[in-house]
Amino acid sequence: MMADSSTIEVFRSRLTEKGYEDLAKALRSDELMKSHTSFRVGGPAQIYSEPSSKEEIIALIDTAKALGLPFFLMGNGSNLVISDDGIDGLVIRLGENFSEISSEQDPDDPEAVLVTACAGTLLIRLSSFAAKASLTGLEFASGIPGSLGGAVFMNAGAYDHDMSEVIEKVTAISPSGEIKVWNKEDLDLGYRKSRFMAEGGIVCEAVLRLKKGDADEINSQIRTYTEKRTKSQPLNFPSAGSMFKRPVGHYTGALIEQAGLKGFSIGGAQVSEKHAGFVINKGDATAKDIDDLVKHIQKTIREKFDVELQREVRFIGRGFQ
Repeated sequence: MMADSSTIEVFRSRLTEKGYEDLAKALRSDELMKSHTSFRVGGPAQIYSEPSSKEEIIALIDTAKALGLPFFLMGNGSNLVISDDGIDGLVIRLGENFSEISSEQDPDDPEAVLVTACAGTLLIRLSSFAAKASLTGLEFASGIPGSLGGAVFMNAGAYDHDMSEVIEKVTAISPSGEIKVWNKEDLDLGYRKSRFMAEGGIVCEAVLRLKKGDADEINSQIRTYTEKRTKSQPLNFPSAGSMFKRPVGHYTGALIEQAGLKGFSIGGAQVSEKHAGFVINKGDATAKDIDDLVKHIQKTIREKFDVELQREVRFIGRGFQ
């Protein structure tokens, strides 16, 4: 369904009435989501917005609810496949407009610094900020292409480290629309999970507790991780990183390779020949190609090894369940 002009005009009118005239003017209709996902696939969003404050996010959500429109919030689009047919309702993207970073000395620990960042901040930028300040704890995130909000939402990680190690507290919009602050112990952080994933809510900001460290050691560790990624991951193709969660007792890439699926393609989607845990877009993949390939991998692994692979990447939009 394409956005009809009356819907977006009513949306703009409602926002303007709330005092958000600039936000209303910046709304876009039928924005192609392939431009906003690392997989480079995805049809049009009915209405698209890039807010710059928590208050603007709430105004957008309240307006969508009042008009009976669904809404979806995204960050850098690095863990998403959006349907070729697009997505109904409102897409809220937290990006450059929502990416401030600041820091202050931890009053309780002279060896620690509290770094506060908005949800749209890229992890690569945040890791670089920490490294330049000689702060250790985020080296593992130096090559993760996502944004902070998504990283908190799914407790992203790499190389046996994850966000739970550095999160101090999170400011989020609750499912009921309230701005609340959750301390780390209340976030139910586990392997690729958080309370937000289970209960809903929109991550707006996080405070990270990082330790003062040696700049040379920090940068050396980042270089080591970068070299590992370059050697083992298909960074020259559009993808969403690891397609599946790691099943208990197994390594996903090894299972897929043992099943003979390394290099297997459906349309423009392919199991990477460099790392079988990655599905890549060879250049002309559709969201359907990717979905069909993922289903084939899951079916094959289930039949050969009696192991159920769970998707780590989210499939969103018309036609996806």
